[in-house]
Amino acid sequence: MATLTYRGKAYVQHKEAVQKQFVELTYRRNIYSNRKEDLSKQQIPILTYRGINYQN
Repeated sequence: MATLTYRGKAYVQHKEAVQKQFVELTYRRNIYSNRKEDLSKQQIPILTYRGINYQN
């Protein structure tokens, strides 16, 4: 079992760590390029983050 340290005190972990499969992230250049091109066509760009629009 692993010994963990938090704020100077040692703790023993009582459960085993879960083995997870790794996910490989990919970069899709065409999606980035298309979005950049669409943005350049707009007069005033609309900035959106997680579905919320922001002004410049």
